Amino acid sequence: MNRGPSLPAPLAWIDAITERLGKALAWLVMAMMLIQFLIVVLRYLFNFNSIPMQESVMYMHATLFLLAAGYTLKHDGHVRVDIFYRTFSPRKQAWVDLLGTLLLLLPFMVFVIATSLGYVGKSWAILEGSPDTGGIPGVFLLKTLIPLFAGLMILQGIGEVIRKSLIIGGRLPPQEGHDHTEERV
Repeated sequence: MNRGPSLPAPLAWIDAITERLGKALAWLVMAMMLIQFLIVVLRYLFNFNSIPMQESVMYMHATLFLLAAGYTLKHDGHVRVDIFYRTFSPRKQAWVDLLGTLLLLLPFMVFVIATSLGYVGKSWAILEGSPDTGGIPGVFLLKTLIPLFAGLMILQGIGEVIRKSLIIGGRLPPQEGHDHTEERV
């Protein structure tokens, strides 16, 4: 994972959770591809359509997208418009990341949790299922991913606050491989 000085225990713990979850969820990509391929083959060669198979791809995609967002944050993979950021020193970049996390990411994720709990709770109250006949009867589980996503983002956001604070304080070197040179034209 991280080469160099050892990470403080809370940061190492958060990073380990995020890494394991991200790597486990990566297998959903293969499953989605195989099921989608099977859906196409069955539909066009055998004129067979399966709503549960189609919905399972949507469920896997939502799971991957929502639950791996913290992994993407940890690896600095989210899209950003960094006209000025990429020219900053690693310390200035850490300041921008720290302030962005504290002022934007964490408050927004708290807002997502606060506004989604009622929505998710109502879905659980009726054990909401698919609107399509024969579909997956677990829409309530799918909706549960929303506050779970926000909680995992808060967890990794806390990890990033710790990491960026250590970088700013000179107690941790900047992460390697995050210079965004591939984006320069």
